[in-house]
Amino acid sequence: MLRISIQEETDAATLKLEGKLVGPWVTELNRVWFDLEPSLGMKKLRLDIRGVTFVEENGTKALRKILCLKNAEILADTPLTRDFAAKTMRRMPRNDGREI
Repeated sequence: MLRISIQEETDAATLKLEGKLVGPWVTELNRVWFDLEPSLGMKKLRLDIRGVTFVEENGTKALRKILCLKNAEILADTPLTRDFAAKTMRRMPRNDGREI
C-alpha cells in the first residue's frame, strides 16, 4: 500500500509518499502527478520519500520522471530512503541533454 499526500504552500508543494511504491501504486502515483503538475506553475516541488519502505523498478522510473520534469528536491533521511534517492537520481539527464 502507498499513501500519497500533497501539502501546498505559497511558493512550494510537497508530494509525500509513505509505503511501498509497487504495481498499482506506481500507476496511482503517475495519476496523482498528472493531476498535480499543471497546478504547480512556478512552485518548487519537494518529493518526500522518507516514509517509503520499498521501490520497484517502475517506481524508480516514476520518481525519476517527476524529478526531471520539475527539477524537484528529494527528501530522504535514512540509509534506505537515501539509497532510493540515489537510485532515482542515477543516470538522470542533465540540462545539456547528457546523462549524469
